[in-house]
Amino acid sequence: MRMLGFQQYGGPEVMEHLEEEDPRPGPGQVLVRMTAAGVNPADIKVRNGQRTGRIPVRFPMALGREAAGVVLGTGPDVTGFAAGDRVFGATATGTGALASHVLLDAAGTARIPEGVAEEQACCIPVAAGTAYDALDELSLPAGATVLMLGAGGGVGTCVCGLARDRGLLVLGVASDSKRDLVTRLGAVHVAKGPGWVDRVRDRAPDGVDAVIDAVGGEALEEAVPLLRRPGALRSVADPSGAGARGGSGVTRRRTTAVFTEVASLVAAGRFAPVVAGRFPLAEAEKAVAAVETGHAAGNVVVLA
Repeated sequence: MRMLGFQQYGGPEVMEHLEEEDPRPGPGQVLVRMTAAGVNPADIKVRNGQRTGRIPVRFPMALGREAAGVVLGTGPDVTGFAAGDRVFGATATGTGALASHVLLDAAGTARIPEGVAEEQACCIPVAAGTAYDALDELSLPAGATVLMLGAGGGVGTCVCGLARDRGLLVLGVASDSKRDLVTRLGAVHVAKGPGWVDRVRDRAPDGVDAVIDAVGGEALEEAVPLLRRPGALRSVADPSGAGARGGSGVTRRRTTAVFTEVASLVAAGRFAPVVAGRFPLAEAEKAVAAVETGHAAGNVVVLA
C-alpha cells in the first residue's frame, strides 16, 4: 500500500511517501480501501512525539486517525460489515489513515448513509465527533449561549453547525478572514485579537452559558470570567488548563452508535462538516502543511 507516514518522531522532515505491504485485518478490525481521510492538529502532535504514551505508534505508521472507504475485509470476530460496504471510522490502534489501505477499529466504524459524501464522513470521527461529544457533555437547553474559541477551524465549525441544530446561540471567535464562514454556519462572529473579550461582552452582557476552546493559552484564561456557571468549560487545545479552571477536556466516545448519530444528521441536511481543503494522497504532505499553519478554515481532507 501507499502511505504518507513517518518512521521516527519529528517535524515535517520525517514524513515520507512509503510503500508497505497491504495490512490484514485482525480481531476487532475492518480493512478498507481509503477514499477520504481527515487531517487534524492532533495528527501533527502524534508525529512530533507529543502524544507518546497516549497514542500508540507502530513504525512505519501513516499519519491521520480518521478515514472513509470501501470495506475489503474484516477480522475474524467482526460482524455487520461486508466487502463493498461504504464505511467511515477511527483508525485501529497503532495505525494511520493517510494510506491507500486503512485499518479501522470495528467498534468505531459506521456505515455511510445515502447522500453523505466520503469527504464529509471522514471528518466525523475526530472534528465532528469531538464537537458532538462536547455539546452532549455540556447538555445545554435550547436558547443557551456557547462561546467557541477557534470557531473557524475543524472542531470550531462543527460546533457552530451542531449547536445551531440544537437551537443554541454560538458566539464564534475567529479571524476576520473567517467571518463569512462563521456567519454562514449560523454563529455570531467575534473578531479575534485585542479587545475580543469586550466584543463578547457587548453581545452577551450577562455572560455565556458555556465555553468550548480550540485555542488554549491566554484565550482560554481570558474566557473563564465570561462564564455564567463554573465548570461549563471544555477544551480540546488544553484539557489540563481547562481542568485547572474548573472545566475539562472532552471525553471522546468514538463508538459506532455516536458516529451513526452524527452521520444521520448529515444525511438529513441538519449538519454538514465544512471541507475547505482537498488534496490527493500523492500530495498529502500539503494537507498536513495546511493544518500545521494553524490557520486552516474548516476541515482538510486527503482523497485517494
